[in-house]
Amino acid sequence: MQSVKVWDGFVRLFHWGTALLFFANFTLLDGEDKLHAYAGYVVFALVLLRLVWGLVGSEHARFSAFRPRPSAIVAHLKGLFGGETELHLSHNPLGALMVYNLLAVLVLTGVSGLMLESDTFWGVAWVEEFHEIVTDYGLICVGLHVAGVIFETRRSKVNLVMAMFTGRKEIPGQGP
Repeated sequence: MQSVKVWDGFVRLFHWGTALLFFANFTLLDGEDKLHAYAGYVVFALVLLRLVWGLVGSEHARFSAFRPRPSAIVAHLKGLFGGETELHLSHNPLGALMVYNLLAVLVLTGVSGLMLESDTFWGVAWVEEFHEIVTDYGLICVGLHVAGVIFETRRSKVNLVMAMFTGRKEIPGQGP
């Protein structure tokens, strides 16, 4: 096994902090409660910081490290169905698509949540509905993300959950 550093401390803090707060806001905190709003503010701030970090952060944190190019997506899908396992130190092409998708969902959730807190949009039905729809969609995406992580961990033999805790991927079949 070879241990390779992939995700820095901020990426891991962003990932687990966002996951915990999104889950808490969706399941535990009442949407009318101030704690719901405060948790949303923290998530939105984390997302904005992650967007900046995606431009100036460490090597594997940069968006340039995992651009989901159409040709790479097609090649990855062919590999999945053909039984090939290609190593990706950052995200594989489908994982990259999910990262961008989840970031967009979090931005839309945050903006609509901020709108609901403003005097202009307080109680406006379409904003409330949009906020709920995008949040529900986000929960579906989280489920797909978790399923993809489980699938890819089994397929590649790289424990992706542990890597998101430690910041290192343990690559099988590599040198010491």
